[in-house]
Amino acid sequence: MTGNTPDERKDPSATEPETADAIAAALGNAAKKSGLGALAEADQPNGKVLLEAMGGIRGIVEATVPGLLFLIVYTVNQNLPLALGISVGVAAIFTLLRLVQHTPVSSALGGLIAAGASAVLALLTNRPEDNFVLGFVTNGAYAAALLISIAVGWPIIGLIAGYLMSEGTAWKRVPLKRRIFALLTFCWAGMFLLRLAVQVPLYLAGNVEWLAATKLIMGIPLYAPLLIVTWLVVRAVYRKLPAAS
Repeated sequence: MTGNTPDERKDPSATEPETADAIAAALGNAAKKSGLGALAEADQPNGKVLLEAMGGIRGIVEATVPGLLFLIVYTVNQNLPLALGISVGVAAIFTLLRLVQHTPVSSALGGLIAAGASAVLALLTNRPEDNFVLGFVTNGAYAAALLISIAVGWPIIGLIAGYLMSEGTAWKRVPLKRRIFALLTFCWAGMFLLRLAVQVPLYLAGNVEWLAATKLIMGIPLYAPLLIVTWLVVRAVYRKLPAAS
């Protein structure tokens, strides 16, 4: 019988920071690609930086126009195939333009895949409200991930902010930062849960027009203010409490 080496007897919890660092790096890289890196580096808020953080005017148009067209067309003539065809078609055009212009295509392609899958589900069931089911799943998954990250002591906003502010996971040793990042993460989870709380009853009632409208209203108009507040709070925290060594 051989004894365990010191490495073999190591507490598994010792690998927790390494795992958190890897997750933080992945989330941070994704945030930088989405434009949040420029927002983190900005000293003062300005329209250009905020627009970039939200994907720019083009990203906002790509995120809102397909849903807006679905709402308008379906409200006017109640023709589900036509409304879905126009919505998905416009999303496909946006993606194609990005491919032709050799610009980053991931967000547009993701939107096209989501729109196409939602449209197929609605057509298969012949229930217009089913066009929004995948959105419910996405919002629920985001909310669950954010709440779980708080429960395990590694709030996602802290992982992203620490990476963007070049602190890594050292903020975990500062109680005030831990509490603030947990609160911000909870606010983001609250946004996704609020969407579900408003839209699921509309889905159950079969109110497609209001369901489409609230999806637009609770999209960027909710996301943008929360993003700005998060940025202001994180900047204030790092001015008051410099990054830990």
